[in-house]
Amino acid sequence: MSFEISRRALLRGGLGLGGVTLLGGVPLAAHSATAATPLPTDAEVYGVPTTSPLVLNRADPFITMPTNGMYYFTGSVPEYDRLVVRGASTIAGLTDAPESVVWRRPTTGTMGGHIWAPELHRIDGRWYIYFAAGDSSNVFAIKMYAIESTLEDPRDPAGWGTPREVTTPWGSFKLDATTFTHRGRRYYVWAQAEPEISVNTSLYIAEMASPWAIKGEPRRISTPTLAWERQGFAVNEGAAVLVRNGRVWMTYSASATDHRYAMGLLWADEDADLLDELSWHKSPDPVFVTNEQTKQYGPGHNSFTVTEDGTDVLVYHARDYTGYIGSDPLYDPNRHARVQKLYWSRDGMPLFGVPVGKGGPIVRLSPTDDKHTFVRHFAYVLSVEEDSDNLPLGDTQFRFVTGFAGPGTESIQSVNYPDRYIRVTSTGEVRIDPFEGGSAYAGQASFRRIPAKKGYQLQLVGDPATYLLHDKGRLTVGALAGNRSIFELS
Repeated sequence: MSFEISRRALLRGGLGLGGVTLLGGVPLAAHSATAATPLPTDAEVYGVPTTSPLVLNRADPFITMPTNGMYYFTGSVPEYDRLVVRGASTIAGLTDAPESVVWRRPTTGTMGGHIWAPELHRIDGRWYIYFAAGDSSNVFAIKMYAIESTLEDPRDPAGWGTPREVTTPWGSFKLDATTFTHRGRRYYVWAQAEPEISVNTSLYIAEMASPWAIKGEPRRISTPTLAWERQGFAVNEGAAVLVRNGRVWMTYSASATDHRYAMGLLWADEDADLLDELSWHKSPDPVFVTNEQTKQYGPGHNSFTVTEDGTDVLVYHARDYTGYIGSDPLYDPNRHARVQKLYWSRDGMPLFGVPVGKGGPIVRLSPTDDKHTFVRHFAYVLSVEEDSDNLPLGDTQFRFVTGFAGPGTESIQSVNYPDRYIRVTSTGEVRIDPFEGGSAYAGQASFRRIPAKKGYQLQLVGDPATYLLHDKGRLTVGALAGNRSIFELS
């Protein structure tokens, strides 16, 4: 078996469809059972927009669940002086959607300071924006407020009334409110600097008496005690809630708002008393962090939505560089709103992976002979591993991109190491390796994707008799071998 490419093949067609296209004198497609119906595109498989950033210069992003065929977006503006809403019939359409200013802070007095972290919620047929605001004389004297609109379209400024404070037992620094319903009860979650605790903010929950007010005694459910939560500042803030798979999941953000900002995870059983702090469990490690390889820094303050077909979407902000402009990261305008697919493990745990950065649709590959496994790289070598809570999502994600061997070929890019591509070495080892110039690398790192049953055979351009194969947990290469040489995308 040879993994080298002849100069003649290169000259005849760049190793594309005009180059090596025959296997034993028969067109390649004849060697594969072509799918009876068209297979979904990679974009359809991924199901989530890949525009990154989705919305520029909007931190603390919030996208509503689809409402009457529309998605609505809000977030913190860099000037911290107003509330904005934009809407579109698709998540992707929010990028270029016109933005409406629905409320602007007064020039003096109460609410004349920083305006932070708005969230837009539909409650009992009315719209509410929950937000935090400081006073003009002390921009960090942050309290929580809500504003109501009776109109169907939350982009219309005419519908919004006067903000009202949502009070809690302490008058100190409090912000980042969210609300959700579960089992017929509405809850309010927020971040608070409680005077008796020597941290910046902890997370609290209470039941709501109305969209404007909580009732009963608030319960502290998380405080920053872990080392990763105390980088720069001891912070738990920016909660977001999703009920799935028998549990109530709550993400939150921690540490300073620079590259150290990261997301954590709490959860409670769906039958538990959510007002009992003992019902909540905390992951000891962050679930979503800065990734140097993808150049995404300080991901956090997220929300959740779903695509038109119900796919769960993670919404968050991050910077494209590790530092920040000015003396304080709060005043760097380049925290941009981003979205990516939220995955779930076979055991029902949310999988966040890495902030994926720029690029096209993302897929995972499963051999047809063992559909509960995924192709995964570890120490740059590829294998096939069982789906589990311990399988790192980022190690199993890839993008099909334009092939290094020219037209008609594709290369397979690692998502969490985007400078590396699947490559079959001259010894037959399957790895992810950085790009190299020359015909040898082009043939070793370029494939033809051939439809077969519900997936694809991946034929190596440098040796058309060779395909990627699954062999008892290993990813190897060889001649076609039934379902072992067919990979489904998810």
